This record gives sequence, structure tokens and C-alpha cells, in this order.
Amino acid sequence: MSHCAAKTGFRKTRAEDGGMTIFGMFLFVTTCVIGGMALDVTHLYAARTQLQVAADLAGHAAIYTRESRSENTARLTAIEAVRYGMPEESFGDVLDTPEIVFGVYENGAFSPLANSRSAVMVTTHRSDASNNPVDSFLYRMIGKDDWDVVTRAVYATYRPACFREGIAADGVVDLQSNNGFYAGFCVHSNEYVSLNQNNFFEPGTVVSMPNEEDIDLPNSGFEKNEGLQAALRSGAYRLRLINQLPQIIENLRTRGTEWTPDYISSALVRSITNVRKVAPADLTPGTTHFIACNGSNLTLDAGTYQSVVIVTPCDVKFSNGVILEDAVVATTSINDKSMSAPNGLQIGRNDDCADGGGAQLLTLGGIDVASSLTAYNGQLVAAGDVHYAANADGIRGISIVAGGEVHGTSNMRMGFCGDGMENNFEVDYFRLVQ
Repeated sequence: MSHCAAKTGFRKTRAEDGGMTIFGMFLFVTTCVIGGMALDVTHLYAARTQLQVAADLAGHAAIYTRESRSENTARLTAIEAVRYGMPEESFGDVLDTPEIVFGVYENGAFSPLANSRSAVMVTTHRSDASNNPVDSFLYRMIGKDDWDVVTRAVYATYRPACFREGIAADGVVDLQSNNGFYAGFCVHSNEYVSLNQNNFFEPGTVVSMPNEEDIDLPNSGFEKNEGLQAALRSGAYRLRLINQLPQIIENLRTRGTEWTPDYISSALVRSITNVRKVAPADLTPGTTHFIACNGSNLTLDAGTYQSVVIVTPCDVKFSNGVILEDAVVATTSINDKSMSAPNGLQIGRNDDCADGGGAQLLTLGGIDVASSLTAYNGQLVAAGDVHYAANADGIRGISIVAGGEVHGTSNMRMGFCGDGMENNFEVDYFRLVQ
């Protein structure tokens, strides 16, 4: 019995040599499958990301080019930009002209619209249909050789409120004491804003600079500037209007360009030469005037200048009592005081923000107003600095854009119209919306 039992026990014994080898092979195969799947997924996401970057790049190139050129040129520029980063010989045809569609972007949706400059939708693709799908690796084993990948980008134009009504400068904005800023008004510097004390910022105003902590204030500055802390924002803007200013002034001499005001009806540019000063009676309403002065200065006598455009290479001096209504005065002078006024300069019609009546000063130099600047739907654009002194009171509807610095002193009241600024010189900015 014991012998049989011993033999029976021997039969029940199993050899376990090689068990871990089979399990190891199973782990190895499983790891390879998971790794292969991860490789495929990573490759797919990388291809999608690359296509999305291409769509974003093409969208920006298209809307930027469309600002001043034809739809066809904008499409070709976008395609060229994409092919630089994704050459056709390596990636196939990822973008065709029919996939660059111009239109409008409203209420969160894009709609095609022929001849539009306000929005564009770009679709990039790698697919079987275009003979450039994204290859798979492990998935080939289950019959999935490749994937179709499609990405889309929508760019739209916008115009920052700071450039419509507000103060915006590439350099420092230095404003002193006892000034009031009311809802909707914006103060922006691409360096920093400097304030003294006893300024008032109504809720809804904005004071911005690249880093809001760079605000320059005296001790206890927030306590002495009511509403300032709530108005502070961080941000920067490229001053595209300043970059385009030379071309804008040049185009003003040609009727029919996008910069020609509606109140200019004459197709002729009237030339006036060898003068030192002009009065309203010397100018023809509805007409653009090119005035070449006798010397370096052109003086505008007191009076109301209405429905005229004045372009000159001279420094412009505004006499006390000049009123500009539906008028543009532009100079190509680059002097620090290429436009100056002793006091009492009124830019725009005092019409409680009604349509029309606005006026604009444009210069490749600087602007200096000694005191009592008033603006009603008025705009000052200078490639250099803008200086205006005390008592700029009663201002309602003003835009100041400076490629240099803006310096104001005290007792100013800066309000916001919302309407009546329709003749401002503005340029589009671009943002990715989808």
C-alpha cells in the first residue's frame, strides 16, 4: 500500500519549469500591442496638431493679406505659408484654394460672404481623397491602414475700443491730477501709465499696460485715485494705425480710397502754394486741398473749417479760435511740434455725440496744445508725442493714438460717446475665434 501510495503521489507532481517563459511572452506581446497602439495614437495626435498649426497660420496669413489685397492673392499667400512648413512633396496637398473661404463671423458662427474682409475660415486636411492620409502602424494588422484628419481655423477682425475712444501710446502715458475718466473710456500704454493724485475713474473705465504692476503712482496712489485699482488691466497692442499712417496721409490726396471721408465730393485735389496762412474762406467745401507753404509753417486762422481735407508737408499752427467740423488736417512733417496750438483748439462739432461733425489731426511728427483743448468726436494721431496742457475740459468723444508718448496735465474730463466717431481712422486687428 505504501508503495502504491508513493507511486500515486509521484504521478500528481507537475513540472513548473518554463511557466514564467510563457507568461513573459504573453506580457511581451501585450506590451507590444499597447505600445503599438500608443505609437499610432501619438502619431495621429501629432499629425492633427501639425495640421491645426497649419490652419491657424493660413488663416492669419489670409485675413492679414485680405486687408489690402484681393481674395485670390490672400488665398495664394495662405497656401504658400502652409507649404513652407508642410512641403507638398512630404505631406501632399493639405490646403487648396476652395478651402479658404471669406465671410463674416457673427454670434459665434461663421457664414460665407463674397468679397468680405472681416473673417476667413480655413480647412486643412490629410485624407484618402487627397492621397495624403496619416499612416497607421499596428492598426494595419486589423485592416486600418490610415486615418483621415481634418482641422479648421476661423479668424475674424476686430477693433479695440482703446483706439476708438481713449488714449493709446506706444510709449508712456503720463497724466497728472484732478482728471475724470468716465465709463467706456480707455487709457493704454505699451510701456506704463503714470498718474499723480485726485483722479477719478468711473466703473467701466480701463487703464492698461503690459504689466499692470508697472503703474507709476505716488505713495497712497490708489487711495488718492478713486476707481483706479478696479480699472487696471494687463495687455499690449501693436499700434498698427501708426505703422500705416504714412500711407494713409498719402492716400488722402486721392479721392476714392478707403480713407476718403464721405463729405469729400470733388474728384479734384486743389493745390495751394506759396502761402503762410489760410482762412476758412480760402478753402472749398467738399474738396481735398494740398497746401505747400511759403517757409516751414502753415497757420490756420481762426474760424470754422468744415467739409475739407488739408494735406501739407509743413508744420501746422492753429490760431486761437479754430474749430474743425467734418475736417481732416494731415501733415508729413516729422518735427516734435509739427502741429501746435496756443489754446482754444476745438476738434469736432459740439453736438452731444450725434453722427457727423467729427474731425481728425494726423501727423508724422508730434502734437502740442498749450491749453483748453476741446474735442467732440475728435481724433489725434501722431507718429511722435502728443502733449496737451491744463483745462482740457468738456471733452466728449476723443481718440488719441501716439507712436511716442502722451503727456496731459490736470483738470481734464474724458468722456465716452459710443456714436459719432464714424470717421475715425482705424485699422483692423485679427484674432482666432474658432
